[in-house]
Amino acid sequence: HVQLVESGGGSVQTGGSLSLSCKVSKDATNNYCMGWFRQAPGKEREGVATIDSDGNPTYVDSVKGRFTIAIDRAVNAVYLQMNNLKPDDTAMYYCAAARRIGRWIGSGLVPAKHFDDWGQGTQVTVSS
Repeated sequence: HVQLVESGGGSVQTGGSLSLSCKVSKDATNNYCMGWFRQAPGKEREGVATIDSDGNPTYVDSVKGRFTIAIDRAVNAVYLQMNNLKPDDTAMYYCAAARRIGRWIGSGLVPAKHFDDWGQGTQVTVSS
């Protein structure tokens, strides 16, 4: 299993920025697809951004142009830079690893069902 530890959440006002980090327990970033998901109270979990082993990112439409997913393989970490935050971005954000997927050949985000290991989450709150 892969252990993942998220950090970087917090509270910001609309238009602000936050940078989330996910430290991964092994060199999963070299071989696995990684992703960021979020879940707001009363809502279903939603894929935010995924990045495959080739470094190809995909984003949910609502964050395109505002969020950036990135990998630093030297330190086994995955990041989510979030700019121009909106109240609708308020949620618990989770980092996840898909151990059975390297390069993603499908279209759009890698579905959550393919992700095997999940972090504990970090809270992001955006006030208007």
